[in-house]
Amino acid sequence: MSNVICTMSPGNDSGSENQLELLLSPCSHIQENNPVMSRTQRLFDLLQLLRCHKYPVAAATLADELNVSVRTIYRDIATLQSQGAEIEGEAGLGYLLKPNFMLPPLMFSYEELEALLLGAEWVTHQDDSAMTQAARHAIAKISAILPDTLKWQLERETFRVGPGLEKPPLLVDLALIRQAIRQESIIEIEYVDQQGNLTIRRLWPVLLGFFEACYMLVAWCENRQAFRHFRVDRIRTFHDTTQRYPRRQRDLVKAWQATQGVADKQTRY
Repeated sequence: MSNVICTMSPGNDSGSENQLELLLSPCSHIQENNPVMSRTQRLFDLLQLLRCHKYPVAAATLADELNVSVRTIYRDIATLQSQGAEIEGEAGLGYLLKPNFMLPPLMFSYEELEALLLGAEWVTHQDDSAMTQAARHAIAKISAILPDTLKWQLERETFRVGPGLEKPPLLVDLALIRQAIRQESIIEIEYVDQQGNLTIRRLWPVLLGFFEACYMLVAWCENRQAFRHFRVDRIRTFHDTTQRYPRRQRDLVKAWQATQGVADKQTRY
């Protein structure tokens, strides 16, 4: 299988390049709430942010855009510089990433690129504007790091995702549901069941299902003291209490799977 290689290095110092690659390499085995993972992502986001500025940018501006303290920016800049990132400037004057600096190497096969494009194209057909925007930004980032001789692979049209079945309109933003799941927040909804009865439910959201005909929310229902499935188009009002539910989301997923008699279908990345 041929591989698409995105050659990116901070300079001629191979040792620094390897250290920076290790620092920013994907860590799929680390949980999202792990501080190591969050710092790794923050360093990557800082590099991406610096790339967007053609002129020196103040640490306070970077801190504001990344929602961290100025002191954290100083530490992160020092970390990136020590690992080989060509960042010029100093505290009080601003920072600038050298134009010739590129991110660590990425390698894609043509099939992997097409899989990413197919997934992004499918997402744009869903009723989730935030996810659609995220998919387009992700493809733009990939395109930005590909050499010109290979960008045509992203631009050529080799497949198309059909429109699928028309889903009922939604009164709640899917992004809010996804956020509640990520943050393990208790939510309160007004829900109309199949018989047309309106009930108020207090839920622990667990999974969001994307089906051909509708979107389904899997949640632990405090009212029923059991797992229940809710069609998102039947949710009339949605309120995130911001209260953390007492169990971890991944544990609830396993418990739900046990009640349904299904195996763990999660793809490991």
